[in-house]
Amino acid sequence: MRSPTDGWTTCALGHRHWGLAGAAGLLLHRAGSAGIEVLLQLRVEWSHHGGTWGTPGGALHPAESAADGALREAGEELGLRRDDVVLGTESVDDHGGWAYTTVLATPAGALEPADLALNEESVGVGWFPLDGLPDLHPGFAASLPVLRPLLA
Repeated sequence: MRSPTDGWTTCALGHRHWGLAGAAGLLLHRAGSAGIEVLLQLRVEWSHHGGTWGTPGGALHPAESAADGALREAGEELGLRRDDVVLGTESVDDHGGWAYTTVLATPAGALEPADLALNEESVGVGWFPLDGLPDLHPGFAASLPVLRPLLA
């Protein structure tokens, strides 16, 4: 089902983005045996920057908060429910006329990739240590210097 805010736009920096009202994603993190781990989704090849790993997320709907949008997208793409996570802080990557909000969260209980229900936008999901991240979505990779201190 398409939203009136689905569509491509170009920000003040000249980048092309999906989501006429901006976009949001959920960055789940937990303590692992080797330090902080993050839950990442492998994007299907046909998607924008397909074949890279990033947060579940997407275009915000009209008048939707970043937290609600990130939770909706994580529900659609990974089968996560609001009760599965404890929301934390938000980080906004403002490009001038378009912004991506990363909503940080921790699992409310045990959360393993095998328990998740991926939709057609996801071809994989996994927990990764911050010091061993796979090939990242370029926007997520660019945001990591700002996000890393928020995960501590």
